[in-house]
Amino acid sequence: MKKLVVFFLACLNFACDTEINPTLNPAAEVMVVDAWLNDKNETQKIFLTISQPYFNQSLPEKVEDASVSVIDLSSGETITFIETDAYYAWEPGDEGFLEIGHQYQLLIEVEGVTYTANAGLGPVPEVDSVEFAYNPKDINFKEPYFTAEFLANDIPGQGDAYWIKAWKNGVYLSKPSEINIAYDAGFSSNQTMDGVLFNQIIRKDFVNPWDKNPDNENVLLPPYVVGDSLYLEIHSIDPMAFEFLSGVILQTNRPGGFSELFSTPLANVITNIQPVSGESSTKVQGFFNVSAVTSGGGKLTGAIAEAAMNLEEN
Repeated sequence: MKKLVVFFLACLNFACDTEINPTLNPAAEVMVVDAWLNDKNETQKIFLTISQPYFNQSLPEKVEDASVSVIDLSSGETITFIETDAYYAWEPGDEGFLEIGHQYQLLIEVEGVTYTANAGLGPVPEVDSVEFAYNPKDINFKEPYFTAEFLANDIPGQGDAYWIKAWKNGVYLSKPSEINIAYDAGFSSNQTMDGVLFNQIIRKDFVNPWDKNPDNENVLLPPYVVGDSLYLEIHSIDPMAFEFLSGVILQTNRPGGFSELFSTPLANVITNIQPVSGESSTKVQGFFNVSAVTSGGGKLTGAIAEAAMNLEEN
């Protein structure tokens, strides 16, 4: 019996260290549309790329010589995107283009095929404030630590959706586990949280980086220390974009390891890009959305840290 156990462990160790290079059948090419526009005074970019084999580590190739425009279906105005080396771009200048309450249509023409997608520009709440709190040490932290939280209320009226993006010290919190979306003030259309303060998990948990300590993976690094800053943006998103991002979270925020054997297989998420004329064997994925954006931020100064500690002690 002892020999069998040793043999099993040896096989397990060999399996963990063996590198395999499977041969996969070539997959059909897919055109991927990344068209997330906003009302900020900055270059608006639309990325059109072609998918590549799973193990290909190079950057996706841009779709060239496409005609790309966005139409305001409410006013009839059209803006045309200009092709650059990496994407299709439009400079808003001072006049802007997007207006809350208007409907917009993306129009792409490439190799005789026309693709369209529609999205509405919803309202977005202001960020009232960013606060920092002092927390005593616990099972996840060796020492007391500071966390951040933003305060904002959902716009009254059911059916609003948002994507909250956060930057710590100018670095975007980009992990799949840090994608922070809200439907009204809650997590889904099934919840009745309208016109009130965003759920605490939305306000707090997703704007704090929960990074493991490289010296001890059983504990976490403090999310914020004196001198750190938090900047965040609230982007209004189309309700269908909320469903798209929910699918992205499901497909990317996965535990890995042995548990993946029992997870739902990977699959493409929904798309609102559709071919409307012409014939092509190339499928299309991706998403078109328009956002109104508000922002806010704060810095954990020594004075704010001291006030937070005094508040906790009292």
